[in-house]
Amino acid sequence: MLNLAFDTTAQSCSVILTRDGVTLDKSIQKMDFGQSEALMPAIKNILDKNGLKMKEIDLVTVCTGPGSFTGVRSSLSAARTFELALPEIGLTGVSAFEAYMEDLAPDELAEVNAVIIETKRNDFYFQAFDVHKKAIEAPQALNYEDIIDKLRNHKVTFTGDGVERFLSKPSGLSLHVINMPDIPPIAALARCGIERWNKKNLDYPKPLYLRAPDVCVKA
Repeated sequence: MLNLAFDTTAQSCSVILTRDGVTLDKSIQKMDFGQSEALMPAIKNILDKNGLKMKEIDLVTVCTGPGSFTGVRSSLSAARTFELALPEIGLTGVSAFEAYMEDLAPDELAEVNAVIIETKRNDFYFQAFDVHKKAIEAPQALNYEDIIDKLRNHKVTFTGDGVERFLSKPSGLSLHVINMPDIPPIAALARCGIERWNKKNLDYPKPLYLRAPDVCVKA
């Protein structure tokens, strides 16, 4: 089974191609801007290098956010374009929270596992998971103090690209493991998609926006 997974929601344009769960090729371009312009050439390059056409792909796995409004929209637009052109292709969406959690090894899991994603504001995107990688609550945009209150009195593992800023001041929490990846793990995103394919539980991708876009309308 060929799975093409990609993500433009954070500070990268990431693409991976797997066959039966084994990585055939991947491209990770770290960038602050221009992810939407880089995505389609990156996909084409990977397919060309491996002698494949898009119609041969069985599953497209796309990151649904949270992240930049433009980045989320770009990934989902590309995925839906493939679906419209090739309706036989499977399509599923995976959140960045799920990808970060999937990337944790069994010995890294704690009673509570907190995924902290950078917002580039004063707050953070946050979701907590249990030791079985099941979500404890819905994702939210929260300030530092509210997250600390939720995690107090628990053994906690942290992961996500917002962890470095979040832990830049003493938290007073009981910490198990601290992971500080700078972008969502694309291989873990692909694994989440494959798991849904195997369970015949493909969720149609919907954007995970935790706040309204930053748009100024001139009078």
